[in-house]
Amino acid sequence: MGKQTTPEAPKEDVWRHAIERAKLGLWDWDLRTDHCYYSASWFEMLGYAEGELAQTSDLWLNLTHPDDRERAIRSGEGHLSGAVSNIETELRLRHKCGSWIWVLDRGGVIEWDSEGRPVRAVGVQTDITRQKEIEGELAQANEQNRLALEASGLGSWHFDVDTQLSFWDTRTREIFGLEPDAGVVPRGTWQNFLHPEDKQRAEREHNLPLTTHLPSKVSYRITRRDGTVRHVETLCIFLQVSGTSGRLVGTTRDTTDEVEEQRKLALAASQDSLTGLLNRSAFGVELSKKISCAGSEPFALYYIDLDYFKALNDSQGHAAGDAALKQIAASFREAFPKALLARLGGDEFAVALALSDAEPSRAAGTMLGAVRQVTQLGVGAYHPLGASIGVAVIASEKIEPADALARADDASYAAKSGGRNRWMLERDISQGSGLTAGRLVANLAIAMDEGRVQLFGQEIRSLDQPEVPTGRVEVLARLVSPAGKLISPAEFIPAAERFGMAAVLDRHIIRLALKQIGNRPGGSLEITLGINLSAHTLSDPLLWEFVELSAGESGASLRHLVFEITETAALTNVEAAERFVRKAREKGCRVSLDDFGAGMSSFSYLRRFPVDSIKIDGSFIENIATSQFDREVVRSICGIGKSLGLVVVAERIEHLETLPILADLGVSLGQGFAMHRPEPLDQLLGRISPYPPGGPGCDRNRKY
Repeated sequence: MGKQTTPEAPKEDVWRHAIERAKLGLWDWDLRTDHCYYSASWFEMLGYAEGELAQTSDLWLNLTHPDDRERAIRSGEGHLSGAVSNIETELRLRHKCGSWIWVLDRGGVIEWDSEGRPVRAVGVQTDITRQKEIEGELAQANEQNRLALEASGLGSWHFDVDTQLSFWDTRTREIFGLEPDAGVVPRGTWQNFLHPEDKQRAEREHNLPLTTHLPSKVSYRITRRDGTVRHVETLCIFLQVSGTSGRLVGTTRDTTDEVEEQRKLALAASQDSLTGLLNRSAFGVELSKKISCAGSEPFALYYIDLDYFKALNDSQGHAAGDAALKQIAASFREAFPKALLARLGGDEFAVALALSDAEPSRAAGTMLGAVRQVTQLGVGAYHPLGASIGVAVIASEKIEPADALARADDASYAAKSGGRNRWMLERDISQGSGLTAGRLVANLAIAMDEGRVQLFGQEIRSLDQPEVPTGRVEVLARLVSPAGKLISPAEFIPAAERFGMAAVLDRHIIRLALKQIGNRPGGSLEITLGINLSAHTLSDPLLWEFVELSAGESGASLRHLVFEITETAALTNVEAAERFVRKAREKGCRVSLDDFGAGMSSFSYLRRFPVDSIKIDGSFIENIATSQFDREVVRSICGIGKSLGLVVVAERIEHLETLPILADLGVSLGQGFAMHRPEPLDQLLGRISPYPPGGPGCDRNRKY
């Protein structure tokens, strides 16, 4: 190795050259002669040429802003006296153009005489004007933020992760009912204010930003020291701070007034303004929740239709009628404090009551007594009020709220027809004189003329992509009563078949479906609509002529139609069914065997009918997860279907867990509440028709 040498220190002019390149203003003060040297870069910083000003020791002081001189002098004298180790101060110097620039002056003594007195000092002045401008802008922004927070009622706070200390501003302290001040609050202060029911959730959500580093908005209640409960909303974010574990910062807002206003609005929207009971819309929502638990918590649904209420209004005025309605509502509320109570409109009420709270006959008797009590008070003395009450026991989650209410309404109608002022169970009228079915058929005939037969649709989707529309839809009919209630097809379709209205209804459905599909834009080319045909319809020799005529009037292609026929329907007139199926396929329609497997002759019909797809009866699907027998039946159907080139569809899929089971057995498509709940057909078509030809799930050669 070579001999190491100590590098020579740079000469003084090298240092000065470096300082000037760095645009630092150098000063060098000889205290013995009181002469001060200023570098060219110092003059350039102030807009002067070197030598343009006399280099006196007080030159810098003459250029210093009056407000900064005393502070600058103190800094220098303090250092020369030995009180501080360095000269360091910020001051403003006048630029040649007349403006002021901020400089940071740093320096100190570098030579002393034999007696220890300073004889030479040097330093540099750095232009920090832009830095000071930024500081001013930040200060202004902070002040604006402070004013904005005050105007908005927001409080601000921060929490240091390392020290576990929280700083609350004045507004935050006010929200929590503390003295209006600002500063550190004791540990656990926020947690101690949390409402017991919200504490665990609020703490968890409040700390989420510590792990996710994502903003978190937390709404919770606090209990102040005086016992009052307030609603609070906190927005918090994680802020990284160099050299620390970071901190949580956020805002706090008192939302009590907003929450109370929303509660009042929600109450007004859900309440009947006269009686304070739930209105029809809100009752439907709550009834749906109750039905969802009906399998384990069955309940009775009561439909109460007042008798002679119109006579009361006519004879004693609407004020008397209103008083009667309010008294009845109050009596119901007192008698059934745990029940869902609603005024559906006019003189109709509904009550949903758990079977464990009251036996239906006893509860219905109490309701009749409450209505009769009104007449004893003289409100309706001339025309005694009564009530026709229908009761439907709901013990399954598979019924729609509208259908459940329709069943209770049917029983109410039967009670009224049976003499009024009485109650009747829905199951008691299903085996009776057929009054309800007759009334439904009468309503059905009128409803078709009045447009109250509405079409719904339920999608048939691929098992491997149950959330993706395929364009395959089964058309379902819903009957709307004059009062606006949806009546279940389980009610009116059997009635229509019993009274010979099924063929008329099927034609009406075909016409409406073709009209809706004919009005869709080009994107609907891949949509297929499954139409169920009853036995009466399938036996109609003029059916196909009607289908072609309706398609021509609507402008819809017959390629959109899939006719679904059941074994029962085909069995009624096999020859007519065969003719229709062959004609439909010749014209581009598709045909599906519905409820396949339910009858003894299902497999034999595959020989006689050239169908495109088969729908496995839902009874084999409902328990497929637990029934080996059902799985083997489905496996056999899929095997035969595959060998014949048919598409196999599973009906009545209620649980997503059954999808992989069905797929393993060979089923490709499925239908049921687990995949799609029926919705109005025009709404459904509007949602899926934007898919262009060849879009998700579309296949021009598909067999359904």
